[in-house]
This record gives sequence, C-alpha cells and structure tokens, in this order.
Amino acid sequence: MKRFLLLFCLEIIFIFNSFSEINNFVIYKIKIHKEIDPTTRLYLSKGMEEAKAIGAEAIIIDLNTYGGTVVDADSMRSAILRSPIPVYTFINDNAASAGALIAIASKKIYMTKGASIGAATVVEQTGNAAPDKYQSYMRGRMRTTAEYHGKDTLVSGKDTIYKWIRDPHIAEAMVDQTISIPHISDSGKVLTFTTEEAILHGYCDGTAHDVKDIIENYLKITDYKITSYHPSWHENTKGFLLNPILQGFLIMIIIAGIYFELQSPGIGFPSIAAMTAAILYFTPLWMDGIAQYWEIILFVIGLVLIALEIFVITGFGIAGISGIILSIIGLTLALLNNDNLDFQPVEVPDVTRSVLTVMCGILSGFISMLYFSSRIGKPGIFNKIALHAEITSSISSAEEKNALTGKTGTSLTVLRPSGKVMIDGEVYDAVSEIGFIEENRAVKIIKQEAAQIYVSEVLP
Repeated sequence: MKRFLLLFCLEIIFIFNSFSEINNFVIYKIKIHKEIDPTTRLYLSKGMEEAKAIGAEAIIIDLNTYGGTVVDADSMRSAILRSPIPVYTFINDNAASAGALIAIASKKIYMTKGASIGAATVVEQTGNAAPDKYQSYMRGRMRTTAEYHGKDTLVSGKDTIYKWIRDPHIAEAMVDQTISIPHISDSGKVLTFTTEEAILHGYCDGTAHDVKDIIENYLKITDYKITSYHPSWHENTKGFLLNPILQGFLIMIIIAGIYFELQSPGIGFPSIAAMTAAILYFTPLWMDGIAQYWEIILFVIGLVLIALEIFVITGFGIAGISGIILSIIGLTLALLNNDNLDFQPVEVPDVTRSVLTVMCGILSGFISMLYFSSRIGKPGIFNKIALHAEITSSISSAEEKNALTGKTGTSLTVLRPSGKVMIDGEVYDAVSEIGFIEENRAVKIIKQEAAQIYVSEVLP
C-alpha cells in the first residue's frame, strides 16, 4: 500500500512538473550592443536557431547600436521577417542607421525613455554620404520593410480608412534628407525619432525599462522563462574573420605573398604568409556554409596555372590569364552563399560586397608589392630584408659600373627574376633582364642602374 501511494505521488509530481513546463513560456533574448557587422549577423543567426531548437515562444532583440554595414543589416532584416517565431526589438538607447532597419523589421518595437531611432543614410568609411545608388537601395529596403507590416483598418462613421502600421514614407525619410513630410520632417534633414515621436508616428509600440517590462506589461505573460544567447569564442572569432575589411586585407597578403615568393628561390616567409592568409580567408566561409569545396578548388587550380606559366611555360599566355581569372572567381564565389551555382538566394548587396572586397584586396596587394619592393634595402625596417652582408663587393662609382657592364659570370641561385650571381669571384645581387635564369647558368651583365645589376643568360 505504501509503495502504491509513493508511486502515485511521484506520478502526480511528474504530471505537475510537465504541466508547469508546458505553461512556462520561453522568451529568448539576443543582446546586440555593438556595431552591425558579420559578428552580430552571426549572433542573430545562431540565436534564432537556438530559439527554434528550444521551442521559444518569442524572441526579443536587446538593441543598442550606431549602425554598421548595410549588407549585414539587410541579412538580419530578412532573417527577422522570415522568422517563424515572432521577433520584438527593445531599443535600449539607440537604433541608428543599420540598427533602424533591423528594428523596423520586428513585429513590435519598444524603446527606453530618451532613446532614438533613424538616421539611416548610407555613409562611406570617410563618414561622407555614399553615392545615390546606395541611398536608393537603402530607401527601397526601408520602405519595403515598413510596408511588410501592412495597414490597420480604421472605421470612421460610414467610411473605412486604411492606415499604414509603419508609414513607408517616414522610413524613406530616415535615409533621404530630400524627403519632406509635413509636420514631421523638414527637407534637408535626415529623420530621427525620439521615443515619444516614434510612439506618435507608429514607429514605437511603447516605452519599457527592460526586457521583463516588455514581457509582463505588453506581451501580458506572467509565467515565463528568459533564455539568453551567449556567443562562444569560436563564433566571435569566425565573425571577426568574416569582416569584409579583414577579408580584403587577407587577399592583399595572398597576392603580395605570392609575388614576393617568386622573387627568391625556396619556401620562405612570403609563401607562409600567403598560405596562412588563404586558410584564414576560406576556413570561416567554409565552416559557415558559404564557401563550397569546389570554389576553393577553383582558387587552387588558378594558383597552379599561374605557377605553370611562370616556371614551366615561357612567356605569359593562356595558362597565366586563366589562372588569374580562376583565382579571382574562386575568391569572389566563396563570399556568395550560392548552392552549386544557384544564385537565387543571393541578393544584389551580397554580389556588390563580394566584388568590392576582392577587387580592393587585389588592388591593395599590387600597391603593397610596389611599395615594399621600393623600400627593400633602404633605411628603416625594410633595410634588414636586403642581404647586405652577402654582397662582397659594392658598386659606388661610375668607373666600377662601367667595368662590370659586359662581364660574364655564373648564376649562384635561380633568378626569378632576382637572385645571386658570381662575377670575377665576387657575389652580387642581380635581376634577370628577360625571363627566369636557372642555377649554374652562364650570365652576362647587361646594365647597372641604381646599385642594381641586370643580367641575361648567355646561350650556348
């Protein structure tokens, strides 16, 4: 009998606990108190996945940002609009620029007293307004995001009036200073709302002190549990590596590393730097599911073709050009979230960002090559790179220059195009005038300019 009563009590406790869990609403909070960038985009994506996995009833974004990149904000905006779980935004002081787009995408917006929302003009890194084509795109995204929430039906006597829940014209005015809205925004000023103004014009659904205030006073939920998203070091690192500025810098290192490695024989620091940059570039993209293995293979094939053109095939033709094209395509496609060349989910800003990132990285790489090449051997940190100690004879006078010109010797290393030669028992740094020269080949000094010897191979 006692055993039966014990089992009965345990069953009652189990049923009670199960009932409590069913009625205990799970509210998932994602805190974004920083610039909108690939890291915050990753925060939202991972947070929404976790909220769905635990069966959360609602997601609340605790937002405080001065803005960030349009591409990442647009991606976050799309994720919010498509979320099967209702998303609410709590503007905890500021939602400027890209932050305004994210907030407007939410089902409801709540703000602290003294907060603000707006000022969504697209700006360049210099702080100046970006060209109109970027402003036009941002206006369109703000407008369509506001329109997504639809209209309210207001009945006034016999007339039925439809009013936008969030006026799209106001959303555009947050981007474009030329848009004038009577009694709201004067032409020549980008629109920014305070908390009270946002409530008055439908861009805020109420004031709140914190997330709990929203849940209890506006969502009317008393039995709830708040679960917060906590990013791991892995996600922070991956978000950092996905930054477009860093990606452009990594491309610059890849290009410059390959170039400088070709200037001297063997595997040295330039090739190690290039390989490390390539790994840091592709790994987070592959882990995030953006880059696919065939895109990485395209890049590698491109490098192989360039190497074949340099070391095997004389001149510079189809292999070299094809290698450059494939390398650029591999770097660019790795940034686009396509599915085996299906670009349907890829949006225009993603393509623009990818192309600009790769082109800026390549341009920076060529500028770096020119700059560092001109600095090697000169006073400063780059003076240590030049192998002064191995040059046993200096060239300082016109007589010595003229005496060396026309002399013959032997290449001590591979000249591709720079290396070392032996002339009259002395070792000199030299540059091949035409093509590459293998080791232990007869060479002749063609000219000498600015303390640099230029040689050509003496053919049998």
